Parts: sequence; structure tokens; C-alpha cells
Amino acid sequence: MRLTGERQTDLAAGIRISQTRISRKQSGAATWTLDDLDRLSAHYGIPVPDLVAGVDRAIQCLPAPRRRPAHHQPLTLRAVRLSSGRRVVD
Repeated sequence: MRLTGERQTDLAAGIRISQTRISRKQSGAATWTLDDLDRLSAHYGIPVPDLVAGVDRAIQCLPAPRRRPAHHQPLTLRAVRLSSGRRVVD
């Protein structure tokens, strides 16, 4: 999210879940579902396999139009763990 300049409310609207659910998923209090991953993939324009391949891969695959301007970036994305133990980009 930091790479794109989005807030939790932006992401929540983009993938059609509540900001509270985004917060819980990002903190690890709730897990990301396969449906969530499909919506994240569509929202960010990153194929699901690249989302779950790790933070570095997801960053490489993020389309340039989805990135915020470079002068606004301290860039770090967080990886969050799915219930399966896999990590996805936040």
C-alpha cells in the first residue's frame, strides 16, 4: 500500500471489504482468503502467483501507473501471512 500511496480505506473500497477487515488482515488477526487474493490481484494489476511469491516479486510486478510518484516514497510493503503459512504483500 505504501508503494501505491493508498490508505486502508482506499484498498478496502478497491477490493470491496471494510476498512476494519483490511486492518485485521494486515495485523494478522484475520487471514486473507483466495477471494481476497483474486480481488487484490485485480486491484493492483499483479497476478496472484506474483502476489504470493513474496514482497520483492510483487513490487517488481506492480505496474508503473499504480505507483505513486517517486518523490513521495519511503517504499516498503509488508508481507502478511495467510492461514496456509504463505506470505502475501500488503
